[in-house]
Amino acid sequence: MGIFFNEEQKTFHLQGKDTSYVLQVYGDGYLAHLYWGKRLRQYRHSNTLQFVDRAFSGNPFSAKDRTFSLDTLPQEYPGYGNTDFRAPAYELQHKNGTTVTDLRYEKHEIFDGKPRLEGLPAVYTEDNQEAATLEITLKDQASGVKVILLYTVFHDRNVIARSARIINGGIDQISVLRALSANVDFRDDEFDFLQLSGAWGRERYMERNSLRPGIQSIESRRGASSHQQNPFMALLRKGAGEESGEVFGFSFVYSGSFLAQAEVDQFHNTRVSLGINPFDFSWVLESGESFQCPEAIMVHSHEGLGGMSRTYHDLYRSRLARGQYRDKERPILVNNWEATYFDFTPEKIEEIAKAGQELGIELFVLDDGWFGKRNDDKTSLGDWFVNKEKLPGGLDGLAERVNRLGLQFGLWVEPEMVSEDSELYRKHPDWCLHVPNHDRSTSRDQLVLDFSREDVCKAITEAIAGALASAPIQYVKWDMNRSMTEIGSAALPPERQRETAHRYMLGLYSVMETLTSEFPDILFESCSGGGGRFDPGILYYMPQTWTSDNTDAVSRLKIQYGTSLVYPVIAIGAHVSAVPNHQVDRITSMGTRGAAAMSGNLGYELDLTELTEQEKEKVKEQIAFYKGIRTIVQFGDFYRLKSPFEGNETAWMFVKQDKSEAVAFFFRVLAEPNAPFGRVKLHGLDEDKTYQIAETGQVYGGDELAHSGLSIPASLNGDFQSLVWRIKEQ
Repeated sequence: MGIFFNEEQKTFHLQGKDTSYVLQVYGDGYLAHLYWGKRLRQYRHSNTLQFVDRAFSGNPFSAKDRTFSLDTLPQEYPGYGNTDFRAPAYELQHKNGTTVTDLRYEKHEIFDGKPRLEGLPAVYTEDNQEAATLEITLKDQASGVKVILLYTVFHDRNVIARSARIINGGIDQISVLRALSANVDFRDDEFDFLQLSGAWGRERYMERNSLRPGIQSIESRRGASSHQQNPFMALLRKGAGEESGEVFGFSFVYSGSFLAQAEVDQFHNTRVSLGINPFDFSWVLESGESFQCPEAIMVHSHEGLGGMSRTYHDLYRSRLARGQYRDKERPILVNNWEATYFDFTPEKIEEIAKAGQELGIELFVLDDGWFGKRNDDKTSLGDWFVNKEKLPGGLDGLAERVNRLGLQFGLWVEPEMVSEDSELYRKHPDWCLHVPNHDRSTSRDQLVLDFSREDVCKAITEAIAGALASAPIQYVKWDMNRSMTEIGSAALPPERQRETAHRYMLGLYSVMETLTSEFPDILFESCSGGGGRFDPGILYYMPQTWTSDNTDAVSRLKIQYGTSLVYPVIAIGAHVSAVPNHQVDRITSMGTRGAAAMSGNLGYELDLTELTEQEKEKVKEQIAFYKGIRTIVQFGDFYRLKSPFEGNETAWMFVKQDKSEAVAFFFRVLAEPNAPFGRVKLHGLDEDKTYQIAETGQVYGGDELAHSGLSIPASLNGDFQSLVWRIKEQ
């Protein structure tokens, strides 16, 4: 058991692989946070809580002295209104209109394993002995409201999984106005705040800044986790870097609007909290009903960002992703989107597939334009039947052509959207998100279906299932191409309209659960205009994500580097596309495009029939090479070596878990005149082993490669250059 309770002192000590988390029932039942950091053998209150009479920090009603205030107590799940003036983790409105709730400890339970969160994605265990869970029940005596806090600690990982469930145990209706999933109060502010921010085409760029007094936050109000902010933040101790220093990571297992923030108070304490964005949110709870908050995954690392990332990678790859593809190598694909866009025929598709088969590609994916009257992006979303003018033989006939060539067949869908020009919308105009007496805003000429409604979810599930069952489909790309506006539902009463966005997510998760369960042999890849919903919530249902619509190799260095802070490389879809690149007009070599794409799940998104013979030979070599390193890339440990956010060069490497093999990638964006000689230090190898570099035949010790490094050849000239080294134990 990794959780220990001291009855006398009322302390809970959670122990993971190399981390400890300690909390205490303090005073009259307040839940206090004592420690989170490197694993302790035993906690004996060396950092004991101290209290003095602080001006303007009031005392709670039952306090017996003026030194005790919730405004200065480090708490686990704080409220607002009875002496804590910092941002609360929850806020409830009672029948009389007031919002003061005073939660106190009632009981706890410790047990092996990890419970499921009903209707929500979450990490899991395959054996109860992998983890232990602490369940603490807090109660407000005045209203009867209870909050159950869940803490799961994994014995062999530096992970704490947290969530909260709010239960209306009283007789009166209440409204949940704020329901965050986790809160941690640190007793200092000596941190940097790290976030992943950006926009369409430049997702998950790293931003690191010092904490300052007040609130620093990231959030989405778009109804999706968004291109603009990823539901992740980290606090880094000053001086912490890639492979050293203390890091605290916070990742939210949710795909809708979120809030993650750090508040530095007047005493230089730091409160971190994250969960569903309380903006435009409320949830009515009748007597006896409950509200389950999504899960937050907290990771501690004393080995810098790299240690944090590898912890997230291993957990999300093996205990968040599910299904038969979780542990399988992912296929090399070609997608026709940038090759043909909407303008294709069965003959053209077969030509591209045949060219792919000759080069070693394993999967052909038919993108947008196969259904309804879809010849542009203005029509037919929601009409999930085959466009027989384009595909007279249907999906089955096209799939048969592709399968005859020895390739698997995949399909693009966008189930959450509807076009105004569609049979579905004309029949059911109330099935989209909308607000009475207001215009319905469009984006990309489409509206968002109301997945908070069971009838809509049922109809779309049946339509998509019908399409998937009509042909031998082995892969689905699930797209979502706009943010939510006019977030209202025709099926909800006025007092529940602010539940719509979260009910939408619950409906979406239900649809995904049904379809992925009904079609277990299909590899599902999620997409949202590229990386607009690259989050742990979706990874629970779909084990990989289209990382960005921007396929430019140079842009992808930052995008994939930032993505790797949290998400395993096996989840990263990366394609070689044509040049000039369709997003930024840049011209890069086939070698560099391949090296960037091989640093994820390799695919191609261009017209293979238009390649020169020299280009075809290069692609053939890339595919053969990737098949030789695919297991290492997709299942190995990832090490970032040089950051594209800090200079002109980028480097990273993948190491087989037994450290017998590795592959390293180096990229230089722009050539420099009279440039200095460079080297790359290769981390992650066994320093006591000897390795050979396959490309040169040279043999070096793992310690030499780690500390002395590998020289960059002076002959590497020109812009947008790359190198790949295959490293094997001797």
